[in-house]
Amino acid sequence: QVQLLESGGGLVQAGGSLRLSCAASGRTFSSYAMGWFRQAPGKEREFVASIDWSGGITYYANSVKGRFTVSRDNAKNTVHLQMNSLKPEDTAVYYCAASYGGVAHTALGPYGYWGQGTQVTVSS
Repeated sequence: QVQLLESGGGLVQAGGSLRLSCAASGRTFSSYAMGWFRQAPGKEREFVASIDWSGGITYYANSVKGRFTVSRDNAKNTVHLQMNSLKPEDTAVYYCAASYGGVAHTALGPYGYWGQGTQVTVSS
């Protein structure tokens, strides 16, 4: 089992940057692929980015490709989401998620563990 805790959210102006972090408990962090999802008010939770167990394979939603970068540090049990050139439409609660087995996914279903979320607000 793994527990996840996000940090790094906040209020930023359009064009700015934020770096989200997700700290995972447990000694088997490298057995999990990690994903970032977001949910805006009144909308469904959507995929943002994911990374496989090794960090060698990453996926991005089209809406964030070229602006966001996902990375992980297995020695520190952390995964990060660097968000650049932020837009007002990026405003949402961002969730970190873990999928056992190490294969990165873009769908919500394979992720069995979720953090509590961190708010990102981008002002225009």
